[in-house]
Amino acid sequence: MLFLTLLTTFFGPILGDNSSDSYWLLRIKTEFVDPFGALNNWLQETSMCTWYGVTCTDDRNHVLSLNLSGSGLNGVISPEISKLTFLERVDLSQNYLTGPIPPDIGKLQNLKELLLFSNSLTGVIPLEIGLLKKLQVLRIGDNLLTGQIAPAIGNLTELTVLGLAYCQLSGTVPKEIGNLKNLKFWTCSRIVLVGLYQKRLVAVDSCKILQHQTIGLKGKFLDQIPENLCIRNSNLRQLFLADNDLSGDFPVDILNCSSLQQLDLSGNNIGGSLPADLGKLESLTDLLLNNNSFTGIIPPEIGNMSNLESLFLFGTIPPTIGKLKNLVLLQLRQNELSGPIPSSLGYCRKLQRLVLADNKLSGSVPSTFGFLSDLFLITLYNNSLSGRLPQSLFHLKNLSIVNFSHNRLSGSIVPLTGSNSLTVLDLTNNSFSNNIPSQLAMSRNLTRLRLAHNSLTGNIPSEFSQLKELHFLDLSFNNLTGELETELSGLTKLGHLMLSNNHFSGTIPTWLGSIQELGELDLSSNNFSGSIPSELGNCSRLLKLSLHSNRLSGPIPPEIGNLDFLNVLNLQKNNLSGSIPSTIQQCKKLYELRLSENSLTGPIPAEIGTLSELQVILDLSFNRLSGEIPSSIGTLVKLERLNLSFNQLEGKVPASLGKLSSLHRLNLSSNHLQGQLPPTFSGFPLSSFLGNDKLCGPPLLSCSESSGHVRKWLSESQVAGIIVAIVFTSTLICLFLLYIMLRIWWNWRKVAISCSENGGSDHKNEEEEWVYREEIIKNCDHHFWSSNSMALMPSQAKQMSDATCIFHFKLSSASTKNNLMV
Repeated sequence: MLFLTLLTTFFGPILGDNSSDSYWLLRIKTEFVDPFGALNNWLQETSMCTWYGVTCTDDRNHVLSLNLSGSGLNGVISPEISKLTFLERVDLSQNYLTGPIPPDIGKLQNLKELLLFSNSLTGVIPLEIGLLKKLQVLRIGDNLLTGQIAPAIGNLTELTVLGLAYCQLSGTVPKEIGNLKNLKFWTCSRIVLVGLYQKRLVAVDSCKILQHQTIGLKGKFLDQIPENLCIRNSNLRQLFLADNDLSGDFPVDILNCSSLQQLDLSGNNIGGSLPADLGKLESLTDLLLNNNSFTGIIPPEIGNMSNLESLFLFGTIPPTIGKLKNLVLLQLRQNELSGPIPSSLGYCRKLQRLVLADNKLSGSVPSTFGFLSDLFLITLYNNSLSGRLPQSLFHLKNLSIVNFSHNRLSGSIVPLTGSNSLTVLDLTNNSFSNNIPSQLAMSRNLTRLRLAHNSLTGNIPSEFSQLKELHFLDLSFNNLTGELETELSGLTKLGHLMLSNNHFSGTIPTWLGSIQELGELDLSSNNFSGSIPSELGNCSRLLKLSLHSNRLSGPIPPEIGNLDFLNVLNLQKNNLSGSIPSTIQQCKKLYELRLSENSLTGPIPAEIGTLSELQVILDLSFNRLSGEIPSSIGTLVKLERLNLSFNQLEGKVPASLGKLSSLHRLNLSSNHLQGQLPPTFSGFPLSSFLGNDKLCGPPLLSCSESSGHVRKWLSESQVAGIIVAIVFTSTLICLFLLYIMLRIWWNWRKVAISCSENGGSDHKNEEEEWVYREEIIKNCDHHFWSSNSMALMPSQAKQMSDATCIFHFKLSSASTKNNLMV
């Protein structure tokens, strides 16, 4: 309270006069969190009658209605909403409001509608709600409310709509609910018959049964139906108890409700067999028993329900079903029905909708179906029907929706072309053959045509150019031939074109680029040749482009980058060349990219790392890509499969690839990669990295062992060659050294002999020992000295002779070394 007092003191002048509705609205606003700015124009300086969600009285002085539904508001409902005493309608539904429903809301005596559903309100339903005497609509379901349903709600005698579903309420439904005489839920003019007590229907003593009373309780309210539900002279016409907790055998007490026209017990746990007395309910027009656990057969007595128009059952089909002359709808989908379709069904001539899908029916389609002239919908898919279609089906001129897919039907599909009103025709996964009949083009409103997985032959009929409303065309997995001419070029509404796994040839037409609605194009596994037309870049809504397994050549057009919404691009198994266009980075929503088995060259563009949504696979294998693996690939944290094998990639594996935590398949084999693998790759098989001789690290050998491992892998011939080379080289070196030594020895010997002849003759006369220096040089056989020096004394001459000879030896040795160096 102190806080509120301070708030009023300090912010009162800002919020305005506390006697005005605008003041209280601004106070209410302070309790909301408004992330989207819905209440931005709630300003004091403007009239509250111009504020978002506010409706004023005629005099513009008071708030008549407050509608802030779906405004993204958080926060709580302020109790000061009770100050807006003129309010007749409050709608705060479908927001994110929390906290309790304020008890003060009971002061809004003029309130007629209170809508608080689809929030996160907690607490109990306040008793004060019972004070809103004028309340006509109360919807507070889809919240987190707990506790019991307040008996005070029984005081809201003007209430026509009560919504309490999808909360966490417990306890019993109070008998006071029976006082709500105007509830439209039961479409009762004055009084309601039914209350609830411990999930069981009970009669409220103060109520009287009136004409056209309807009981409808859906959503886990009941687990048992009372024995006295239909007392004598009961006029119960409609009983809707779908999706409750009813179990056990069929509630036979319902068979006493002889006036019953519509019965819905679907979505419960009722089992056992259907009673034969079910045929006693001859007034029934609609019977819904699907999504239960019934066993056995459908009793033949059901044929007594001559007024039956809609039948939803899970069981076998009795032959007596043909007695239902007024049957308009027969729904027997998702059962364990087996055996043939009874031919008597063809005598239900008012039948308009026949749903026998998702069963185990066998045999052929009855020829008596040709009598069902009013039939416009027939679904027989997911059965085991076989044989040819009866020619009598051609007489069904009102057929609009036909689905015979996933059976074993064969022959021609011409019997289904008698109607010019077809909008959907699905014959997928059968064994139909022959040509596609051109008569199908007579159904100008045909939107979906699916003939995939059959054995159809021939060309696409040229008359298909008239199918201007066609949105879905699937002719894949057949034996169709020819080229794509202009027969489909005018189908501007075509969103899905699937022609894969046929024998189409020629080039991919450029007019495909003019189909702006195209979301899926699959021309894979055909014989298309030529280049990929750049015009495909104009298909701005394309989600899937699959052209794999053809004979396409040339580059990938850079216009592919214009496909902003592309999820799947599959161009593998062609003869595409050139580089991967960097514009592919603009396809930000790609989650599957396959370009393998082509002749692409150049580096992997680093921009590929910006495709953050890549998840299913990035496959660039079996190309001629070169350069290093871009480290940016390591940012593709959602990627599950990466295949770069059989290229010419080199360098190290980027450490960033080790951060691909979602990766469970990896193949980098047969490249020129080297260096150590990221440690996180140790869990991948060895085959993921083979063919990269210089790659090391687990699961390969550790990098310290890799060099020895390489020698170990040398073949015997390689080893022998290395040994021979070593021996030969060693021999040459030895011979060369031996030659040097012999040359040195020879020169030394010559010097020694020369010196001994010139310097050791003592027996000669003293006169002969007088020599000039020039003669000594000649005797030593060298010419290092050429000048005429004066005569030497005998002793000096001998010394010079010895020195000269020694000098000669040294020079000879030096000369030899110099020669060797040259």
